[in-house]
Amino acid sequence: MITETEILNASILIVDDQEPNVTLLEQLLSEAGYTRVSSTMNPQEVCALHLKHDYDLILLDLQMPDMDGFQVMEGLKSHAADGYVPVLVITAQPGHKLRALQAGAKDFISKPFDLVEVKTRIHNMLEVRLLYKKLENYNKMLEQTVQERTAELRESEARYRSLTELASDWYWEQDANDNFTKVSGPVLEMLGIPAATLTKEGDVRVAGWNEAERTQLQASIAARQPFLDFVFSRVNTDGSRQQFRVSGEPMFNQAGCYTGYRGTGVEFTSKC
Repeated sequence: MITETEILNASILIVDDQEPNVTLLEQLLSEAGYTRVSSTMNPQEVCALHLKHDYDLILLDLQMPDMDGFQVMEGLKSHAADGYVPVLVITAQPGHKLRALQAGAKDFISKPFDLVEVKTRIHNMLEVRLLYKKLENYNKMLEQTVQERTAELRESEARYRSLTELASDWYWEQDANDNFTKVSGPVLEMLGIPAATLTKEGDVRVAGWNEAERTQLQASIAARQPFLDFVFSRVNTDGSRQQFRVSGEPMFNQAGCYTGYRGTGVEFTSKC
């Protein structure tokens, strides 16, 4: 929500080539409690002033010599980073109202002034403008927070990956069908698994594994149970024996559906 104090502290620029009109609007706004009101009778200054001060509201007369209000609005639109032109036009020509709105004005004030209407339209437009700015700032903060959290997550993942590599020989993941989907480290060479057969069937068919240990490991996976430092072994064709220690945990998505396993492994005996 926007407070009354925020509205009264909004920055306002009055643009009119007639000094009596400027004086009247300045007095009206001052009496209403607005504290940041400035003015110019030179329409050619408006774009530069708005770029410098980023006004919350511009009260713009349409009928001015040399450069009318429509030309001013075109200049403001070309310089508006967010495409929003905070203009409340002032006109004595009924036919100009629709054209002004089509040109980018957000509302209009008719001449001669109805002072109650003027104050109401200014107040309402400022409230909308400040809400728009607050939402824009919130979106920027949200985007920055997402970027920061993403960077933190990537850093955390990098640290986890580094620690995993230090604490184990390899990291692995497999999908719900027991097919390996990700491996890091020299796991293929250690396990003697050809890269082209990195699936459940290819893994099972590699000769030399202790089938009793394999059956026990597969039973834990089938039961969706985590396992820690499970030891299994294989005998190579040259008669040497390898032993491995593997840990893993099941993975589930946000709906609670099983999606596979992930874990680490280490060889703790070398080939003889």
